[in-house]
Amino acid sequence: MSAGERPRERMFAFGPEALANGELLAVILRSGTKGESALEMAQRLLNMAEGSLVALFSMTPAQLRAVPGMGMSRAAALLAAFELGRRFLLDDSGVRDRPLLTSRMIYDCMIPRLKGLLHEENWVLYLNSGSYLLGMHKVSSGNLNTTVVDSRQILKTALDRGASGLVMVHNHPSGNPTPSIADINETDRLRKACNSMGLSLSDHVVVCDDCFFSFAEDRRYSR
Repeated sequence: MSAGERPRERMFAFGPEALANGELLAVILRSGTKGESALEMAQRLLNMAEGSLVALFSMTPAQLRAVPGMGMSRAAALLAAFELGRRFLLDDSGVRDRPLLTSRMIYDCMIPRLKGLLHEENWVLYLNSGSYLLGMHKVSSGNLNTTVVDSRQILKTALDRGASGLVMVHNHPSGNPTPSIADINETDRLRKACNSMGLSLSDHVVVCDDCFFSFAEDRRYSR
């Protein structure tokens, strides 16, 4: 490659926004292997993920290290870059500076944590009387389409934090946010448990990578 075609040189000349995904990955990889440049390796990685950054970022350390030519150093560099990007989104959300009043705000708050996961996770957001976030906690982690929720532990944590209300959030890796029968039953159980303790379940939001479902905004389930 001429100097003007190299990803690092192009980044400093035109800014990182001018680089394609493969070029950005090549900058992180720094070097290629015998017979393959960093850019070619980066493109091979993207091809393995069918061009999806979500699929690429979801690869485990073991999966990355198993890629021919990757090794521990390059895999570690990619994993570090992925995690820094995720933390940037979390820092940038400003979620504690404003009340969580809509399901869209809840989705925006949680999508950096749940985007691209291949298993279900269930989180609870604890709110004060003004709907400001007191804290959040992952209450369970399951397989492709199930999680287990302990309502008693959720209520105990809410009381310990002095919360007035809760929001439950979990993801559907399938990409379809429509709640299952189990989701509906779990929501009813948690709502009744909250009511018995003088707490409110403000919403249950089912999150997918690019869409969501809100129990509070659907008349069939809102109470």
